[in-house]
Amino acid sequence: MPALTSGSFEGMIESPWVHGPAAFVLWVIVLLISKRVLFGAIRRVAVRARSTWDAVLIRALSMPLTLAILASGLLVLDRILPLTPKWDRGFDVLLALSIVVALVLFVDRASSGLLDRFAPRSAELQGARGLIQGLARGLAIGIGLLIFLDSIGISITPILASLGVGSLAVALALQDTLANLFAGLYMIADKPIEAGHFIRLESGQQGFVTRVGWRSTWIRTPSDSVVVVPNSKLAGSVITNFSLPGRELSVSVDFGVAHGSDLEAVERVTIEVAREVTRSVDGGVPDFAPSLDFTTFGDSSINLSVSLRARDWSAGNGVKHEFIKRLVARYRREGIVIPFPTRTLDLPAGALPGSGLSEAPPEGSRRQR
Repeated sequence: MPALTSGSFEGMIESPWVHGPAAFVLWVIVLLISKRVLFGAIRRVAVRARSTWDAVLIRALSMPLTLAILASGLLVLDRILPLTPKWDRGFDVLLALSIVVALVLFVDRASSGLLDRFAPRSAELQGARGLIQGLARGLAIGIGLLIFLDSIGISITPILASLGVGSLAVALALQDTLANLFAGLYMIADKPIEAGHFIRLESGQQGFVTRVGWRSTWIRTPSDSVVVVPNSKLAGSVITNFSLPGRELSVSVDFGVAHGSDLEAVERVTIEVAREVTRSVDGGVPDFAPSLDFTTFGDSSINLSVSLRARDWSAGNGVKHEFIKRLVARYRREGIVIPFPTRTLDLPAGALPGSGLSEAPPEGSRRQR
């Protein structure tokens, strides 16, 4: 760098080596004050609008904007000082590096702020937060590095070609992992299941979803064991979600009464018991009106179906349990019979001559229950 030559005081004042640093300091001070005024205006607007997004925006912009201000001051200094081409090139590289670092910091802080806002509301985002933050940071650094190399005159075409070939090799090697990753991102975005939902898989396994991660989903079964299902298999299977559209669900009880029963009395008594259960049992829905439908004529009974309602799946078993207990006790008091299948084999006395059968009825001719 050229040295500052000695001379008169007037010559020193007119020297670019004095004007340059003075202009740099003045430029930086003015822009820093403008930054502070801008942030104050953003806070006031946020207060009037009752918004809390100003904290995210200011945190994301604060450090990157300071770096951009310093970089613009270096640009002013470079234009004033009579630098040699070597030093001028160095200032250009430093300016490009400052701008790229500012952009990377802005993207990283903005993504972190958005995750801080939305992650507490979503268990899925909490589980995938580290992955999302890492992907955003890596993507920002990679793009920023390519921009920096291109701005200082280094061709990035061979780098992009190498990245394409390398990405293909990595994708083939991590095919299953990437399939699970994208399936997990799909489920987080589409939300067919969430933590706390009770689901049944196509394979017959069922339980409560405890965690939807980026690679797998954890399901706690009623036996208190955990089934870990890869997201790619879960996304490609049929899922029955008992927690959608609401957590309340219908509880159906199917049984039969004897053919000679008074069906009007059966309907009245059954509905009374069902209403009592839904209103008094913990887990029932008190304002739900139970319904009864006679369905078919069976071999030994007239079949019917009773519909009750429970608060959620875990309460459904308790509602059904209590309904069956109370219904059996009430049927006994009312004289209503719930039959069980019977088979009767009748053989005429002394039948089948030459068969060796005695006239006494064989053991198999007795009524079997």
